[in-house]
Amino acid sequence: MTRATTRKAEAGGEDQAAVPRRLLSHATKLFAKKGFDRTSVQEIVEAAGVTKGAMYHYFGSKDDLLYEIYARVLRSQTEQLEKVASSEAPLRERLRSAASDVIVSTIDNLDDNTIFMQSMHQLSVEKQKAVRAERRKYHERFRTLIEEGQESGEFRGDKPADVIVDFFFGSVHHLGSWYRRGGALSARQIGDHFADLLLAALRPE
Repeated sequence: MTRATTRKAEAGGEDQAAVPRRLLSHATKLFAKKGFDRTSVQEIVEAAGVTKGAMYHYFGSKDDLLYEIYARVLRSQTEQLEKVASSEAPLRERLRSAASDVIVSTIDNLDDNTIFMQSMHQLSVEKQKAVRAERRKYHERFRTLIEEGQESGEFRGDKPADVIVDFFFGSVHHLGSWYRRGGALSARQIGDHFADLLLAALRPE
């Protein structure tokens, strides 16, 4: 990238909005290649074609980049979950959509999720707490769908909703260890299979 292009990207307007996206994109690639702790701020800004000043305008530290890599994915997932959960669709359809959607979005952002999970322990204690709090809110909203079905008798009630949620999301967080792009199943097909397995496990005996 030329200096003129860099100045344009840092100047403002529509181009300015691309700067944090570009920083996050290149940071993700470098963290994946070298590891979070072995990647310098200088390497990130050089790869993104911006100055350190531009980076610090959006992100106060390398920690902030790592935090945002995961936080932006979680925000998107939370928005989608709320949209599905608050719809007028039948409960089983809402839960199936929510379960399938989180698989698809996790696979679509697999590099981001994997890098964050591997490096989260290197964040400050405050940021780790913030991430856990936001993720807990997401899981709690997902849990309300299961509890709704248990209260109505549509889902089995002999297993605690918390355990069911932990069981399902344990599988979600394990995707990075086995999923490979270009396999026999698409992300949506895998999501639908996971969702069907969840609903089958919730069927009253």
